[in-house]
Amino acid sequence: MPDVEKIFRLDGRGAVVTGAASGIGRSVAEVLAAAGAGVVLGDLDVSGAQAAASAIDAAGGRALAQAVDVSRKEQVDALIDRAVAEFGRLDVVCNVAGVPADGPLAQVSEAEFDRLLAINVKGTLFGCQAGVRAMTPRGGSIINVSSAAIDLAVPNYGLYALTKAAVAQLTQTLATEVGPAGIRVNALAPGATLTKFTERHLRRPDGTLDPQRLEAFVAAMKARSPLGLVGEPLDQAWLVLFLASDASRYCTGQIWRANGGQAIPH
Repeated sequence: MPDVEKIFRLDGRGAVVTGAASGIGRSVAEVLAAAGAGVVLGDLDVSGAQAAASAIDAAGGRALAQAVDVSRKEQVDALIDRAVAEFGRLDVVCNVAGVPADGPLAQVSEAEFDRLLAINVKGTLFGCQAGVRAMTPRGGSIINVSSAAIDLAVPNYGLYALTKAAVAQLTQTLATEVGPAGIRVNALAPGATLTKFTERHLRRPDGTLDPQRLEAFVAAMKARSPLGLVGEPLDQAWLVLFLASDASRYCTGQIWRANGGQAIPH
């Protein structure tokens, strides 16, 4: 009989997660650590990343936090180097960090365009480049985060969607280039997931969460899902665990969709 538990274990392996202070990134870091990996949590919000790392340590895992601006290549390189120094190896890189943008494409400013490219596209590329450098020739798994926005044309999400489409193409092309080195590259395209990222539309002018708007949002997202569900960060983290583990050894260059069926591409 196959050893189901062993195939998903990450004991002795090193991982890096960006955007790890909250939301999907934090949940990913927690799941990887629970599976036995040592994890470096990178985020601009270093206090949030430290709180997450401390919680992982308290639960018996191994984690540490480091400030990182993913739009700065030298900072991403330093994050990867920290993992190698701490754990002696790097096996998993999860490029989760990203920012949203709202508004019609016809009104996108050059400054906003550059900001989204710097964080969502360049930041992912820098993470991939540093990961490939550290994983060669041992091999490993790189997991990027795209979005369900690549599957749907939605007004006022165009700038965000085009950066996430770039992440999807980056993922698929890189997979063909680094496969011979034993490095797998995949991407998530999450559906609606309840995080600070999605809550930006649900806050009052004073910054507090509006319960009625939250309830309406959840109801609307559930209505789009054949399962009648709205996602939680852990739904994405379980998929990351699969892609980080040896259970996915035959999987690369794919866009994985934990989205409750909100988008079903052909």
